Amino acid sequence: MTDITRGQGRRNAKLASLPIGMAGRAAAGLGKRMVGKDKDQVNQELLEKSAEQLFSVLGELKGGAMKVGQALSIMEAAIPDEFGEPFREALTKLQAEAPPMATDKVHKVLDQQLGTRWRERFQDFSDTPAAAASIGQVHKGVWSDGRTVAVKVQYPGADHALKADLKTLSRMSGLMQKLSPGTDVKSMMDELIDRTEAELDYLGEAENQRAFAKAFDGDPNFLIPKVVASAPKVVVSEWVNGTPLSKIITTGDQATRDDAAAKMAEFEVSSPFRVGLLHGDPHPGNFFIADDGRFGVLDFGAVGHYPDGLPPETGPILRLARDKKYPELKALMVKADFIRASHAAKVAPTDIEAYLKPYVDPLYTESFHFTRKWMQRAAGKATDVRGDVYKTSRNLNVPKQFVMVFRVLGGCVGIASQLEAHAPYREIMERWVPGLGD
Repeated sequence: MTDITRGQGRRNAKLASLPIGMAGRAAAGLGKRMVGKDKDQVNQELLEKSAEQLFSVLGELKGGAMKVGQALSIMEAAIPDEFGEPFREALTKLQAEAPPMATDKVHKVLDQQLGTRWRERFQDFSDTPAAAASIGQVHKGVWSDGRTVAVKVQYPGADHALKADLKTLSRMSGLMQKLSPGTDVKSMMDELIDRTEAELDYLGEAENQRAFAKAFDGDPNFLIPKVVASAPKVVVSEWVNGTPLSKIITTGDQATRDDAAAKMAEFEVSSPFRVGLLHGDPHPGNFFIADDGRFGVLDFGAVGHYPDGLPPETGPILRLARDKKYPELKALMVKADFIRASHAAKVAPTDIEAYLKPYVDPLYTESFHFTRKWMQRAAGKATDVRGDVYKTSRNLNVPKQFVMVFRVLGGCVGIASQLEAHAPYREIMERWVPGLGD
């Protein structure tokens, strides 16, 4: 492929074609309905074609476009069943597939990052990419000491493309909100833009991965590949065989899906206390089940720094919501700046209960059954513009230190719902989140 910065005008034109194409299909659909074609059938056709166009463009452009698609995939379970299938198929492809970078460009990046004699550091290197992601792709190789390694190579110009795509896509947040009703797309876009620089820094990502690998080294339940070498645009780490979580979602048996959901939640919630860092990119493409049964984690570019563990208000907020102590809950949320004092009178305590439903429902039973139906109900209330919960959300504020925390918690819940898993979520949360089990 060519440098992804080449022809930025063409990239912008492709992104701009999304709303134009959808408007054209809507007009065509109106014409079909006027001549008597079934309304539901027409709407289904429109949604399928819109999904196909949206995600084919996101996947082709990579950069921020594909990053947005991956972020949307977290809440895939919230998409209503009647038009969810085309989105699920496209999102699954986005999690792991993208057109590969040309071989000569891969070699050029390696020349620049590892030196022109980089081949001497490998016993073998495959020019065929093993996987592709939003801003880089992975090649399999054998390091000089005989270890099989994964070589993550950043696309040339990914920094410029990522920033440009996110800027363009942020103007389309209203459109994407309609396509993914369970996601607060505007907040998601704001956070993606904020963490752009960190995602592009492979040296920083390698340091994060080293910290996670050290903290979880020897853990019987988790596997973090160790870093072998790193450069600003290349990371070399141990190669690990396993089954991607996206495949477990579609073909895994119930026991495997249950175990994956539980371990995913434990990894994410425990890491601020075990590592001082929070893995901030919970989409199925970043998780796998290793051949020995351990839960594997990849991609440490988006990481939150929590040296003292999760913010101390996290547990008490969830506990008060679970125990239905709404006046105390509202007072704490005002104190923690979740509710601005100037807006407090507009927020009824019971409204907060409904808004926090996706986070609190799993805390009521020893083992919670996460399902797509439940996720659709819980997320739908928060994004129904006619409902009280949506109106409440407009008066809420998410303090900066909580943005990644609640997005990660939401990601765990969303993926568990895709897995249709039974998981001891309450026990995991009470064990790792101070103030929740009191």
